[in-house]
Amino acid sequence: MLELDRLTAGYSSLAVVREVSLSVNAGEIVALIGANGAGKSTTLAAISNLVDHHSGAVTFCGERIDLIAPAGLILRRLVHVPERRHLFPTMTVGENLELGSYRFADKQKSGRLDRIYDLFPRLSERTRQAAGTLSGGEQQMVAIGRALMADPLLLMLDEPSQGLAPKVGGELFRVIARINQSGVAILLVEQNAKRALKIAHRGYVLENGRISLQGTASDLANDDGVRRSYLGM
Repeated sequence: MLELDRLTAGYSSLAVVREVSLSVNAGEIVALIGANGAGKSTTLAAISNLVDHHSGAVTFCGERIDLIAPAGLILRRLVHVPERRHLFPTMTVGENLELGSYRFADKQKSGRLDRIYDLFPRLSERTRQAAGTLSGGEQQMVAIGRALMADPLLLMLDEPSQGLAPKVGGELFRVIARINQSGVAILLVEQNAKRALKIAHRGYVLENGRISLQGTASDLANDDGVRRSYLGM
């Protein structure tokens, strides 16, 4: 579904990720783990064409997407939930969700809202509340819900549990697993490697902008180096 072939990308002439090759297959959760500053968020930004590409290729569903504008990627059902959520704080929860569904008819929007309110019941109680007044966990629910309104084939999540209490983060990861079970592939960047590998099928370790290790989630979780460096063991 998604293929990165020796992608080098960054900011102007500064390469942050170098010759990164990874893939996400239909129906998978793939975790991208690594230390702060390793280039995880930049990798997602490069897939979304939000930073400069220096070399390499990115394909999605068999199509080269390197030069497609971010809005065009959404139309292809590749959707990115960025770090720090980027909601419109003075707009209501309902209005933020609606922004993700501009490509759908009203009848389709209604069905998608019902699905999101089933995943996140608290949002149905806060539809008319300003997004900026929500808790951090609730704001993350809105960000993911807005992305789901675009009916993604592949959902890219950047640090979804960042800044959340452990209990709230655990609830959120259970919902992410449900989203995947509904048929949505997920590329997950997450600082909490233990939690990410628990729900992922496969994973990659990024170190200093390069892939240093890859394998099944189980293999990575049992790798001595990964356990020492990222799982606190």
